[in-house]
Amino acid sequence: EEEEEESTPNPPMMVPMADMLNHVSNHNANLEFTPDSLKMVCVRRISTGEEVFNTYGQMANWQLLHMYGFTEPYPSNSNDTADISLHQLYKAAKAGVQSDSDLQLVEERWETLRRTMKEDGVFVFSNQGCLTDSELHTALKVMCMSKGELSQFKDNEGWEEDDEDDEKISQAFCNDGIPELNASWKRLLHEAAGLTLRLYGDGETEDKLVDRDRVLMEDKAALRGLSSRQWRALQVRFGQMMILHRLMELTLP
Repeated sequence: EEEEEESTPNPPMMVPMADMLNHVSNHNANLEFTPDSLKMVCVRRISTGEEVFNTYGQMANWQLLHMYGFTEPYPSNSNDTADISLHQLYKAAKAGVQSDSDLQLVEERWETLRRTMKEDGVFVFSNQGCLTDSELHTALKVMCMSKGELSQFKDNEGWEEDDEDDEKISQAFCNDGIPELNASWKRLLHEAAGLTLRLYGDGETEDKLVDRDRVLMEDKAALRGLSSRQWRALQVRFGQMMILHRLMELTLP
């Protein structure tokens, strides 16, 4: 038994040199595990005097702040994201309702969608498009169904023949594909993005919210007056707001 314990290999552990390196999304080195060693490997040329940066993975600013207590300054974090909750999509669907029959149809769609997806779910958007494209595709499809389509969907218990593969869906929800979506899908997505963006303010319009923080981001004197917490919160907030604002622009009629 003692011989077996001695021969059991130790699990890989972070070495001090690797642990001291800072993270950035545009990193120039990363950690590689091999059966016999742990290596910090350059992924591009590093000049003399240039800082060596590790990566903790593809992490948005809110994740970096939550887990490690720092953020990357806007717009350097290429992995930044913003969320739109499923509930905001529901509110957006109700926003354009003009009759009781239309409201009833929206509620039927919502109840059907709730049985398909988690009610507290979110759709994640990056600077390149939607990262949860399959989920968003399903949600928009259900929330924009006609009464007949919804009835057939429920009769089939949510099962349908796949008319679009994963690659087509992914292309449809990247920044280049979003403007080409169905008009009803774009309207719903536009309204949901606007509702989410307005959560960052206190009654201001979407454009005023973005302009307010853009002015602050460009005011070096004002930035110097912020505490470290306020500065980091601004980087998180402005990055998310810009993703949502871009989504609103992509979904204009």
